[in-house]
Amino acid sequence: MAVGKEIITKIRSVQNTQKITKAMQMVSTSKMRKTQERMSKARPYADEVRDVMRHLAVTNPDETLLLLDRRERDKIKRACIVLITTDKGLCGGLNSNVLKVFFSKVQEYTKQGIPVDVVCFGSKGLLACQRVGLNVIASTVGLGDIPKLEILLGSLKVVFDKYENKEIDVVHLMYSRFINTMKQTPVDEYFLPVGKEVLEDDGTSERSAHYQWDYIFEPSALEVLEFLVQRYLESVVYQAVCDSMASEQAARMVAMKSATDNASNAIKSLQLKYNKSRQAAITTELSEIVAGAAAV
Repeated sequence: MAVGKEIITKIRSVQNTQKITKAMQMVSTSKMRKTQERMSKARPYADEVRDVMRHLAVTNPDETLLLLDRRERDKIKRACIVLITTDKGLCGGLNSNVLKVFFSKVQEYTKQGIPVDVVCFGSKGLLACQRVGLNVIASTVGLGDIPKLEILLGSLKVVFDKYENKEIDVVHLMYSRFINTMKQTPVDEYFLPVGKEVLEDDGTSERSAHYQWDYIFEPSALEVLEFLVQRYLESVVYQAVCDSMASEQAARMVAMKSATDNASNAIKSLQLKYNKSRQAAITTELSEIVAGAAAV
């Protein structure tokens, strides 16, 4: 029964793995609900900041700010990509999908002779960039289950300073957007300069009807606008990190459920194989006993 013992060992090994994947599935399910709540709570803040920033831009069209100025950025000499991935694996094709979009954009700029700087949030993206030798100017790993804005500010400060000093001309933001539990989409957005669709008041905002007069700002409107633009951009990255974390938990939950189901199928297959081998051994023993009795 040596073959039977080997099969029993495999069955126990798969059962132990199944317990782990089942536990990870349950943990991811619990965390996904919390990350979805956190993601939804982060949106109103960004919307309010954007409304005030739109009003400032409309009422003070003569004010200029490097984070908003497009006039000198028509010709791109150097690009930057803010890449958001996960710190851990076992989440299906989530990281590979966003990295595919990322490397496609890097290749596109490389063909045009435009160098690319990278800012990484998450260890998976950082390791991928280091493997191919990309220029990583800042990185933040170990974000944890609850993202904190103060952890992100150091890397974002590097991006803002380089953009204001005109060392980079355009910044992309790439992350996994949470659509639903079964769908997470890799996203490539323009981060800097701030697009006109952000600053133009299209009248759809609830406050647009009340912003028909000008205000006196203290300090100046330019200083307030500069403060608001940076707060808005920080909130955009924070929202993207929350989206990425919600996508991570959803993808891990689905991947672990699939792994648990596959383990069940493997156990059934091994159990059937064990029963067949055991039955064959019993039949062989009976045949030997009957043959021995007949010889006597």
